[in-house]
Amino acid sequence: MSFLIRFAILSVVGAAILPAADAEKWEDLFNGRDLDGWVVKIAGHELGDNYGETFRVGTAGVIQVAYDKYDKFGSRFSHLFYKKRLSHYRLTLEYRFTGEQMKDGPSYARLNSGVMVHSQSPESILKDQDWPISVEAQFLGNDGKLARPTMNVCTPGTDIIMDGAMVKQHCVNSSSKVFSGADWVKVEVEVRGGERVRHWVEGEMVLEYTRPQIGGGVANRFDPAVKVDGKPLTDGYIGLQSESHPVEFRHVRLLNLKGCMDRRALNYKDYFIEPNAAACQYRK
Repeated sequence: MSFLIRFAILSVVGAAILPAADAEKWEDLFNGRDLDGWVVKIAGHELGDNYGETFRVGTAGVIQVAYDKYDKFGSRFSHLFYKKRLSHYRLTLEYRFTGEQMKDGPSYARLNSGVMVHSQSPESILKDQDWPISVEAQFLGNDGKLARPTMNVCTPGTDIIMDGAMVKQHCVNSSSKVFSGADWVKVEVEVRGGERVRHWVEGEMVLEYTRPQIGGGVANRFDPAVKVDGKPLTDGYIGLQSESHPVEFRHVRLLNLKGCMDRRALNYKDYFIEPNAAACQYRK
């Protein structure tokens, strides 16, 4: 038997005895029918007050951000928060901008939205607070007058580290391609606790930073007890953003990377990167 034939046989046998990778168990965070599991916080309004139905369910299973029931925007920056606190995960969704920006919306908010990660809890956001203390994966659209990357990072009430140094500016651009505001764009945020965050656009990694922590400026009228500068951000909430330009979100899905890492358990997954022993399930 030739060496090449023996090598091919051994390779096939070796591959056969390797354990198969566990199928990733993605969770749909939006059921396409209602906003069950989500809570609205609009600046100037109490938690849960979805003024003007800012966030609503549109046709074909999308979350819409709309202002047709507003008389004016009035700095009603708002967020739709998912109910669970998360630490290690991959979040993926698609977004597109629709219609025209509210006339009194700030110029920087045109074709501008995002998703907040490692956010403070929605319950801890004060009534008149503009931005949650969080890290934002920023969505930007473009037209004939604008040509900007998307999935940038912004830091309301937070700091991040890039290339070994703390970032001074509020927003840092990614290396993404330019996308039209009217097109659906698929994005992903990979969050690894307080260690690292990565941004992806259409399957390409476009930004990476480390050690998110409370600090910096931009967020206003917050509870001082919540903004403890220098405190590492190891977990928090995710929130879809409303900044005065209509936008839609769809296919909002999450892969939890924190779970049972005991191979003896029924719910062990080989893609978990952070242990949660309390989640382990065993045969009786």
